[in-house]
Amino acid sequence: MLGVDELQAILVEAFPGNEVPRVEEASTESVLLCLPATERHGRPGGTLSGPAMMMLADTAAWLAIMTRVGPVLLAVTTSLHIDFLRKPALSDLMARTRLLKLGRKLAVVDVELFSRGTTDPVAKAQVTYSLPSSTPPADESSSITP
Repeated sequence: MLGVDELQAILVEAFPGNEVPRVEEASTESVLLCLPATERHGRPGGTLSGPAMMMLADTAAWLAIMTRVGPVLLAVTTSLHIDFLRKPALSDLMARTRLLKLGRKLAVVDVELFSRGTTDPVAKAQVTYSLPSSTPPADESSSITP
């Protein structure tokens, strides 16, 4: 399993020169990421932009998969569905993941986005990743039912 430090190093290395989210927690069950919001992430009305929220959801899903299969940097997003539920404050945005399915070729991750210090979700995303053929096969316990 990859931990907080390993996942953070992967982000920094994979996206050199870019501001990356901060990995706060990591386990095989869940990843917690933080996007320290700045005016650059905002939009008119004093809220976070949709693209900033989608980026965090996508990044969180990618890292959640890596906690289970290792550093699979060439996994790619095949689908990202997001529902914006309420207006987030222009403050730290948090993402918590739950792996729904890990197969040989596809992984599906549920991501809940919320503002730091609150429990009400501001958005909910489901992200599907295509895994490269060199990814170790998942065992039967990898398919998680809610």
